[in-house]
Amino acid sequence: MEIFPAIDLIGGKVVRLSEGDYSREKKYAVSALQAAQSFFEAGARCLHVVDLDGAKSGRAENAETIESIVKSRDMFVEVGGGIRTFDQIERYLDCGVRRVILGTVAVRDFSFVERAVQKFGSAISVGVDAKDGKVAISGWKEVTDINSLEFCKRLKEIGVQHVIYTDISKDGMMKGTNLEVYRVLCQTEYPKITASGGITFVDEVKKLKEMGVYGAILGKALYEGKIPLAEAVQVAKD
Repeated sequence: MEIFPAIDLIGGKVVRLSEGDYSREKKYAVSALQAAQSFFEAGARCLHVVDLDGAKSGRAENAETIESIVKSRDMFVEVGGGIRTFDQIERYLDCGVRRVILGTVAVRDFSFVERAVQKFGSAISVGVDAKDGKVAISGWKEVTDINSLEFCKRLKEIGVQHVIYTDISKDGMMKGTNLEVYRVLCQTEYPKITASGGITFVDEVKKLKEMGVYGAILGKALYEGKIPLAEAVQVAKD
């Protein structure tokens, strides 16, 4: 299983939100480059970066900061937030991003995802953010009536190989993740799943690995010292 330490950006600064609420933002006294460096030194070789400004605006607001992160270390970097055009996908891939994450656009224009997968293949991932089992979009501000699990199945049918599934109610709360939903998502009718949202304990990393989850995103628990990254990386390898 792959471990993806998370760097969420607002105004170029590293932040974490609680339950996706932009009014409950916590800034950290570390730059994006410093965070990436510390994760690399702890043994991580993957990185999950989100442009939170872009998730709301629909534009790549923190692209320059993200490009500097990618160029700073030889890591597998996936990026999400505000990616809604082929031009932006190509810009990120050209600078060294290995996988881009489509979110809101996947709901508003499903055919865009189909075309993106045809053009970019496994470099396309989709972020499925769920609130009470329904897909949320636009920086989690709008909750649709789309069943999140059924949406994941549709994504696999059109060739999407990776989905990042987040239970919004768990995100940033440091009370544990939704292990039950990941047990369901590890069944064959779903794409490869990266677990995101609320992973707080090393034991959860072990359980996710045993389920067969492809990856796990660690965020606030890293910044708050709840999970030692080096230990999580080792557990994921063992």
